[in-house]
Amino acid sequence: MTATKDAFFNPVKLSAHDKAAATDETARTIIASEATAREKKTARLRELRLQQQPAEVPAQPAAKTRRAKASK
Repeated sequence: MTATKDAFFNPVKLSAHDKAAATDETARTIIASEATAREKKTARLRELRLQQQPAEVPAQPAAKTRRAKASK
């Protein structure tokens, strides 16, 4: 195979609208895949938290004591 200019470069120029449409489609695909991954992670972490929650009883914070005001 001989290396020619046509083999490496697309001889047809894309319009600005076509470039924008391709970029938009790619961006939307990436955003959708990230959202799906985030939802899966959230669901997995929620399940783990719900499994742990009955086993752990949250500790009650110690009651704060009031200090007596110093007299002048």
